[in-house]
Amino acid sequence: MLSTAARRLLVPLLVIGSSLALAAPAQGARPPTADIVDSTGRDGRTVALTFDDGPDPRNTPRLLALLRARHVTAVFCLIGDQARQHPDLVRRIVASGHLLCNHSLRHDDLAAFTPEQLRADLLATNEAIRAAVPHARIPYFRAPFGSWGQSPAVAAELGMQPLGWRLAVGDWEPPETGELVRRLLEGITPGAVVLLHDGGGDRGQTIDAVARIVPELRADGWRFTRPARRG
Repeated sequence: MLSTAARRLLVPLLVIGSSLALAAPAQGARPPTADIVDSTGRDGRTVALTFDDGPDPRNTPRLLALLRARHVTAVFCLIGDQARQHPDLVRRIVASGHLLCNHSLRHDDLAAFTPEQLRADLLATNEAIRAAVPHARIPYFRAPFGSWGQSPAVAAELGMQPLGWRLAVGDWEPPETGELVRRLLEGITPGAVVLLHDGGGDRGQTIDAVARIVPELRADGWRFTRPARRG
């Protein structure tokens, strides 16, 4: 039988061990790296669609319906405060089979954050997401504005692959749907990760553009897939 002193030492060790087990990658999986992924890592005409700054009650439900109808799996880069406000939408994203990405707690510029500040922000964002979907996998992290600072290393330590992009079409300043379609069709290259938005404003033009490009790209031999899992 363990002494009282031994039991007092054992309990913290068990807690630490459990935490490390939850943070560790699945058996046989390679851990993420601090390299910023911007491709699918696949050969041929593949593309990964990613959507930032949600979830948003004005845009996300319509986007989810579109992606479901077109059989497209995407990555949703969620802001922690938005996830807290709209947990039902977080659950719908996960139930629809999409992948999750930590996009910081409040969409701050993280360039000047210390590693300690970054760790606190990213953990708080994960906590906000998992309040809606406990035990959800959050395989990616994306820095707001692409202002990475020291965040890639911190994200990798927390089990998230930094996720960049090869194509951003400026849908945060909506030029009109036809122009977004043109930028997407002309700008997509094999293996590209594409940055789009379902939050941060009225993204109706983005959703209309996605509705138009998906069948066109598929007819031209493109496949929609996920970003690479590590750099």
